[in-house]
Amino acid sequence: MAFFETSRHSGFQEICAELSRLAYQLKKTVVLVGMMGSGKSAVGAALARKLGVALLDSDAEIEAAANRTIAEIFDRDGEAFFRSRETEVIARLLEQKSGVLSTGGGAYLAPENRQLISQNGVAVWLRADLELLWDRVRHKDTRPLLRSANPKKTLANLCIAREPSYALAELAVNARSDYSIDEMAEKVIAILLDHGDLLETK
Repeated sequence: MAFFETSRHSGFQEICAELSRLAYQLKKTVVLVGMMGSGKSAVGAALARKLGVALLDSDAEIEAAANRTIAEIFDRDGEAFFRSRETEVIARLLEQKSGVLSTGGGAYLAPENRQLISQNGVAVWLRADLELLWDRVRHKDTRPLLRSANPKKTLANLCIAREPSYALAELAVNARSDYSIDEMAEKVIAILLDHGDLLETK
């Protein structure tokens, strides 16, 4: 019975994805940027499903290529090495067919990454306040930049340092604690449609 339920659910998702492919035409890769905890991976997965396009994740690609976690790469090779690999991966992923690309929190800070994204896609900032971000990341130990004596203060300082770069994104959607993942994805779709030349309904 459990297998049947799972199979039926999987089949339903495939049907929904096919309907999405028929409903929308994405013109450029949507690149989700923003702080850790803003929902880039989860919203990216929902957005890709709704649009019927591929989901790409730069952190996941880096981990797969290195056969190590991001935290392990930071510990062993340092942040500079990681950022260099990140740029290479983003460039490669942007060469693929239009899809949804979720990036790491620091990716959009680098001018070369912003240029790559601007030339080959559109950046969408998932904008979230400190309390929402902290609520989402406080119980996770996979964030190397938050390994400090006062991780919330570290997070606050990262927000202050990074938000001017995120504000350079072409589009922004406000994250809220009362939004579900699907609702956030719908907000992104709405702003893409409003932009005119990024997403069309068929």
